[in-house]
Amino acid sequence: MTKGEATKPTEAELAILNVLWEAGPSTVRDVQNQLQSARGTGYTTTLKLMQIMYEKGLLKRDDSNRSHVYSAAITRQKTQKMAVTKIIDQLFEGSAQQLVMQALASKKTTAKELAEIRNLLDSLERKEP
Repeated sequence: MTKGEATKPTEAELAILNVLWEAGPSTVRDVQNQLQSARGTGYTTTLKLMQIMYEKGLLKRDDSNRSHVYSAAITRQKTQKMAVTKIIDQLFEGSAQQLVMQALASKKTTAKELAEIRNLLDSLERKEP
């Protein structure tokens, strides 16, 4: 895997990406402070993970200042798409329908969420030839 070719993030890497997606470009200390309160992660662990993520192409790094500033090299949407595709392929035999049915049956869905799902389905139906 070469730098710039993003891979599926691990759970710990995903926690770092979530911080960066929410906060925007941040130093290791900024990310570690967020993770410390949520996960008890230490500075050196965060630093090492972020260095690995940079090498894997999951993060970008601005070296122009004394403290390096990191940002996500992959969007939340692309990461979600990779994860969902893997889940569909591995657990649902390639069936998006089975995934959706299981997701809706597994967790209470609000009326607002159902309306958004209906709007999406209507939009997809209009696009079909």
